[in-house]
Amino acid sequence: MTQPDATHDPGLRSFVDSANLPGHDFPIQNLPFGVFRLADAEPRVGVAIGDAILDLTEAAERGMLAGLGSLIEQGCRADALNDLMALGPEAWTRLRGRLSALLGVTSDHSAAVALRPAPDVTMELPARVGDYSDFYASIHHATNVGAMFRPENPLLPNYKWVPIGYHGRSSSLVPSETPVRRPLGQLKDDQSDAPRFGPTRALDYECEVGCFIGPGNPQGQPVPIQSAGRHLFGLCLVNDWSARDIQRWEYQPLGPFLSKSFATTVSPWVVTTDALAPFRTPAANRPASDPAPLSYLFDSDDQARGGCDLQLEVWLQSEAMRRAGAMPAQVSVANFREMYWTPAQLITHHASNGCNLRPGDLLASGTVSGPTEDSLGCLLELTARGTRPLALPGGETRRFLEDGDEVILRGTCRREGAVPIGFGECRGRVIA
Repeated sequence: MTQPDATHDPGLRSFVDSANLPGHDFPIQNLPFGVFRLADAEPRVGVAIGDAILDLTEAAERGMLAGLGSLIEQGCRADALNDLMALGPEAWTRLRGRLSALLGVTSDHSAAVALRPAPDVTMELPARVGDYSDFYASIHHATNVGAMFRPENPLLPNYKWVPIGYHGRSSSLVPSETPVRRPLGQLKDDQSDAPRFGPTRALDYECEVGCFIGPGNPQGQPVPIQSAGRHLFGLCLVNDWSARDIQRWEYQPLGPFLSKSFATTVSPWVVTTDALAPFRTPAANRPASDPAPLSYLFDSDDQARGGCDLQLEVWLQSEAMRRAGAMPAQVSVANFREMYWTPAQLITHHASNGCNLRPGDLLASGTVSGPTEDSLGCLLELTARGTRPLALPGGETRRFLEDGDEVILRGTCRREGAVPIGFGECRGRVIA
């Protein structure tokens, strides 16, 4: 598992002045990767630094990455992150070291020629996602939702033994700021004998964390928990939009289908496992009465450092708020360190039957919720299935999302003695 090194030194500064501002998401200690497009040009791989993006194609063409190896240079010249993701931790660490040196205040500032102003670009999905799976890794979320439908037995018997997930739809993954159209589907309420077809009346967001796979595994060969971290390139933010009324009618016996396949928003920047090294935490503490993970899901190092101190915020801005010039309102704050299953456990379990993961595959955590009412990661929980409306500034309330609502997810890692790093924003606005 990656350890902090010189690139995490809190004394480092960049010649990009905005990267040195307190509270900025992208200081030189972060250096997240993404894919951007200038005007009508082809997509390029870039690294966020303050309010700028280092164009890695330009950097490679100007010889700034010389000596790192042809595969790293090739990955930096690509139109998606898949090639870099496939290279593995040693290559990622070498590249990070070079980028930190290029962007440091004590460098010769020659990298300035390869910088692009962030407001001038369009961000794309970070990778070509061949497969997308979504988990249910927050025991707080699973308990809250289970209690709504099974008050006497919120958690099903398998929850504490096996990471629960389902195979999602990669074709409907969309980059941040893509409008999300309200989906149609079959709806049935308790008073009706038959379902009807129409637009969802219970559109929801889900605040999640995405895990991008680096090197894959051959089909038929599981990934041992001890090496699962080598298969994790980095983390991003994910909004798994959900139509709760469609979901309620369709989910038995095979689980989510059309209630979730219409859109999933992915943030543009992937914060690498290297950047996250100072913010690793122990896995969430399990009560003594809970079963220990089965041996294939247990590793002492993962238990000691497999969590991540990542604070997640959900903000909401209605159409009326926008017209009035009101800022988005914060509706919840949770922390990823409280997840019942770690990213390494999700990777290992996913591949345990021999499923072949590939570079650029995306595994989402499921809704990240905490133990308090202000740490619930979706409206289904916050409003108790619509029975306890959420109050917004200006007198509006929400049971579920309305047309014109924009949901903004934000993430920040903080620890005493380390420079905080951010994930940028994951945004999506509902349209009719």
